[in-house]
Amino acid sequence: MTKALSLKSTSTDSHFSNRFSNRVLAWFDEHGRKDLPWQQNITPYRVWISEIMLQQTQVATVIPYFQTFMERFSCVSELAKAEQDDVLHLWSGLGYYSRARNLHKAAQMIVNDFSGEFPRSVEQLMDLPGIGPSTAGAIASISMGIRAPILDGNVKRVLARYNAVAGWPGKSAVAKELWGIAEELTPAERVADYTQVMMDLGAMICTRTKPSCMRCPLKQDCEAHRKGEETLYPGSKPKKDKPERSVRMLMIINKHGEVLLEKRPDTGIWGGLWSFPEVQIDDDLKTEASRISRLELSGYEEWDAFRHTFSHYHLDIVPVKAFAESTSAINDGDRWHWFQPDIPSELGLAAPVSKLLKKIRQSL
Repeated sequence: MTKALSLKSTSTDSHFSNRFSNRVLAWFDEHGRKDLPWQQNITPYRVWISEIMLQQTQVATVIPYFQTFMERFSCVSELAKAEQDDVLHLWSGLGYYSRARNLHKAAQMIVNDFSGEFPRSVEQLMDLPGIGPSTAGAIASISMGIRAPILDGNVKRVLARYNAVAGWPGKSAVAKELWGIAEELTPAERVADYTQVMMDLGAMICTRTKPSCMRCPLKQDCEAHRKGEETLYPGSKPKKDKPERSVRMLMIINKHGEVLLEKRPDTGIWGGLWSFPEVQIDDDLKTEASRISRLELSGYEEWDAFRHTFSHYHLDIVPVKAFAESTSAINDGDRWHWFQPDIPSELGLAAPVSKLLKKIRQSL
């Protein structure tokens, strides 16, 4: 059995590196993905948008979002001059909304600081909000032909198994070792295809739970496969019980059938999105509603609770449908908005809010 690549830089290692890239590129030529929307008319802008959308999101989910986003914001200058609400609206449902806010900020920086042209180095790309070393490497290699390693979740899995790198990649020592391997293996030629095939192998072959090892071009030298321990690599993140929170979402409806929405702060959960005013479970509903919105409620009804799970906690939501006697107290247009449920939204809405608005529309 031939050994996997060592981190020590030798002529032998160079031989293994070349064999590695030659094998995966040959597989790419025959089996790799070449028809994804962002693989057509490749530009730094299109690659950047796709890479940000693909962070912690499946390709099938991203495709329609990417296409809609490109129709609305076809270039970085259009994105830069857009209102944040417009950007968040098109992002609604993708989650991790800080990605959208950072996209908007980065677009403005590219226009203002780089005359609308993407910087052509990994280091400068990493200075933009929301772009880390792997995303910068993907943009540079795929759209500019610059030799730059990447290490997204798929690539971590391929390299950890190929070299039997133990431990959770979230640990700095493990990540450092994997970055070293990624740097050693990245070829000088066909860097765009190499970057794509490494992501393809992780997504299509070297999957998390049921890797298709017999179809893998690397099986001959893969240490995890040799030991029959593919699913032990990479190591899992130490498990923690997610804390639980509960909140009541106050769905206030006025005499015109409009629903009151509140814009959330730019930072934190659902940052910058529109949501319902929130009341803690133990608080007096009418008192808190009056304090938050300065509206008097004429009646209310609680709906069945449901759970929305974030990466770091569970949120149990108790929807409360309430009725306002007047709308005159609401006068802060930047924070409050009377929303018409029967008119398509142009606002960025949190996913549970979209779900509840649909239910309200059916109940009116």
